[in-house]
Amino acid sequence: MAQYRVGRLEQEIQREVTDILLKRVRDPRVDGVTVMGVEVTGDLQEAKVYYSILSDKASSVEKTAAGLKKATGLIRSELGSRLSIYKTPELTFEQDQSVRYGSRIDELLNDLHHQE
Repeated sequence: MAQYRVGRLEQEIQREVTDILLKRVRDPRVDGVTVMGVEVTGDLQEAKVYYSILSDKASSVEKTAAGLKKATGLIRSELGSRLSIYKTPELTFEQDQSVRYGSRIDELLNDLHHQE
């Protein structure tokens, strides 16, 4: 039962944070952020939000992280009014490396293919 609740809460948080970023956060630094997934702790106290951005330039990565950090309070309070849970989890944003990792593998495979 608890596992189902955590999974469902993760999906709801992912959906709502995506919506809040699109409609409520006016910071240009978070434009183009895609929420890839959410991990909520078993006690529902913390939620790690994984995101990706199209650019992998260090400056873009830093700006996006700063924008998300600044918007965390707004996102969390907005989330609190949308979710029907007793306490809104603390949010941390972490860049999802899997997209970049996948792109790098594609590059390496293409390089190998061209060498043959």
